[in-house]
Amino acid sequence: MRIASIIAAGGLVLSAAACGEAPDDDNNAGSGGEKYTACMVTDVGGIDDKSFNASAWKGLEDAKAENSNIDIKYVASKAEADYEPNLTQYVNQDCNFILAVGGLMGDATQKIAEANPDQQFGIVDAKPAATNVYPMQFDTAQAGFLAGYVAAGMSESGKVGTYGGLKIPPVTIFMDGFVDGVAYYNEAKSANVQALGWNKETQNGSFTNDFVKQDEGKKVSDALVAQGADIIMPVAGGAGLGTTGAAKASGGRYNTIWVDVDGCESTPDCPAIITTVVKNIPGAVKEAVLKAANGEQLEADPGFVGTLANDGVSLAPYHDFDSKVPAELKAEVDKLKADIAAGTVTVTSAAQPK
Repeated sequence: MRIASIIAAGGLVLSAAACGEAPDDDNNAGSGGEKYTACMVTDVGGIDDKSFNASAWKGLEDAKAENSNIDIKYVASKAEADYEPNLTQYVNQDCNFILAVGGLMGDATQKIAEANPDQQFGIVDAKPAATNVYPMQFDTAQAGFLAGYVAAGMSESGKVGTYGGLKIPPVTIFMDGFVDGVAYYNEAKSANVQALGWNKETQNGSFTNDFVKQDEGKKVSDALVAQGADIIMPVAGGAGLGTTGAAKASGGRYNTIWVDVDGCESTPDCPAIITTVVKNIPGAVKEAVLKAANGEQLEADPGFVGTLANDGVSLAPYHDFDSKVPAELKAEVDKLKADIAAGTVTVTSAAQPK
C-alpha cells in the first residue's frame, strides 16, 4: 500500500495535545528559529511497522540528510482517537509541514486542515478535499499485478492467496492488482491457478481487521494455507509479520510476498519472502518536504501519484529466491512491467488514485 491517509479534527482544546504518545526526545531535532520543521503523525501501526509508517519516517530522515535546515519529529498514535489531537498538537507547535500517514487518517486530516487553512499538511494514501493537504498516493495495483503474475508462476499447488488489514482502498488496491495478475498469468499460460482471499468482482475477502496483531495475521494465513495456498501476500502492515514468520518456520511449505517496504530489508523473514510490492513512500515524502522547505507551493491537485512509469511503485529484487525464479518468468515480468508502464497493458482497480 503505498499511500496512507490521515484525517484531523478541529475544535480541540490545547490540552488535547497531551493525547497520543509524545515524540521521543531522540526524534526531536534542534529548535533553532530558522529551522523548517516537518512533523509526522503515524497511524495505529506505529513507527516500527516495517511498512508505510516506517517508510514515511525514512522520507523525513532523507530530507533532513539532504537539507540540514530541516528538523523532524514524530508522534505515534495508539488509537484512531489520537489522530485529531496528535495533528492538532503539531499545529499548536507551529510545525511548518505536518505529515499524516495512512488511509485511516484521511478524515481527521481533512477536518484539521480545513480548520487551519494556512497550515501545510501532507498525507500518504489519501486525498482529502482540503487544498492545504498535499496527497501522496500510489497505484500499487500495477506492481501488485506483477506480484500476482510471479506468484502464479511460482506456485506448486496451483493456489495462491492474499488478505488485508482492513477493507479500505489503500489495502484493496494491492489485492485487486494481485488477483488480476494471477488471472493474466492464467490467460497467457492456459493455466488455472486459483487466487484465494479476495474476490475483485464482489470486493469481498479475508481481513484481519487489524494492522498490528501478528497472531491475527497468522490466523488468516493459516486458513489460506489450509485451503492449499503456497504463496500468500498479506496487506496488513505489522499484522502480516505473523504470516512471514510462520512461513519462514514452515521450512518452505509456503512462502510470501511482502508489501510497502522491501521485506528483505525491513523484516527478519527474507528466506520466506519471494519479492515485495514496493511503494516509494520515502521518495515521495522526501521530495515534498524538500520542495516545501525551499518555498515551493505544494499543489493538492493533482498531488503525487506513484506508478511503475515514475518508479513510485515497483517490484523488489527476488533476494533469496533469485536462483529459484525461472529466467523465463523473470523475463516475462520485466516485459509486463514495461507494457504496463507504456500503457499497452492496462491495470484497473476501483481503489486507484483519482
